[in-house]
Amino acid sequence: MTGRAPAKTSRSLALPLAAAALAAAAIGCGTDYYEIPIETPIQAKLDVSAFQRVLVAGFVAGGSEDIDANQETVRLLRSQLRTKSPLKVIDADIMSLIEIAQDQNKTATNEDGSGGSGPSNGNSTVEHAQQPMALPKAIKDEKDLESYERLFANTTYWKKIGEEYQNPLIVTGTVLFTPHSRSGMVTRDTDIIDAYGRHRVIPVRTYMERKGFILVPKFVFIDGRSGAQIYSERHREEVLYNAQQNTPALSSYFELMDRIVPDFLSALSSQKIRGTRVLLK
Repeated sequence: MTGRAPAKTSRSLALPLAAAALAAAAIGCGTDYYEIPIETPIQAKLDVSAFQRVLVAGFVAGGSEDIDANQETVRLLRSQLRTKSPLKVIDADIMSLIEIAQDQNKTATNEDGSGGSGPSNGNSTVEHAQQPMALPKAIKDEKDLESYERLFANTTYWKKIGEEYQNPLIVTGTVLFTPHSRSGMVTRDTDIIDAYGRHRVIPVRTYMERKGFILVPKFVFIDGRSGAQIYSERHREEVLYNAQQNTPALSSYFELMDRIVPDFLSALSSQKIRGTRVLLK
C-alpha cells in the first residue's frame, strides 16, 4: 500500500484560516466574537499495537552531496518518535543501505552463475535477462532509486534484522534531496503610496530567478516479525528562494522535513490538530 502526500494546504491550516476569515468578517460587521481552542483527532494509519519497539534503520539516500540525507533523516525521525510515539525507539548504528543493497546484488549475481568462470550451457541470453539489474552507486534522481526498491522486498533480510532487535516495527525507505532552480514571472505584493499619502498593497508581476531544493522521501514500514512490507508512503516538497539569497542546504532540508514529519507521525500514532473556532455573541 502506497500513500500519497497530502495537498499543500493541510487540515492543520484549514481550521485556523477559516477562523481568521470569520473573525475578519465579524470585525467588519461590528459583531462581537470570541475564539475557542479546539483539537481535531486524526486516527493513525497503521495499527502498531503488536509492536513495542521501532527501529529507524536507514535510508537509501542521494542527490545533494552537501548533506548526508541518510544520517539526517534517521536522527530526525528517531528524535520525533521518542517524544511523539508510544513505541520505544531502538538506538542502533545507522545502516548504509546503499552498501547493503550492493552486496546483496553481487551475491544474487554470483548465485545466478554470472560471476563464475565455468563453461556456458548455451543459454547465455536467458541467463543475462535473469541477472539482477546493476545498482548505481551515485544516486542523482528518482530513476536511480527505482533499482533499489527490491531491497525492501527482501523478507529474509529484514526478518533477520527483526530477530536481531526483538521483532520491532522497522522504518526504512529512500530519500532524495536535490538542488532545484526555476525562473519566470511571479506575483509579489508591493507597498505603494498613492496621491493622497495612503499606503496600499498591490500585486505586481515580475520576472525572477529562484533557487532552492526538492525533498522526496519514501517511508517504508516493515514488520520485523516476518520481514514483510506492510505500508509505504511517498512525499514531495520543494522550496525556492531568491537567487541572491544564500540558504544552507541543511537549513532547507529541515525546513522541508518540518512539513513532512507530521504526516509521517500520523502513520504510527493518533495526532491532534489544534485550531480555533470563532463564536459570535
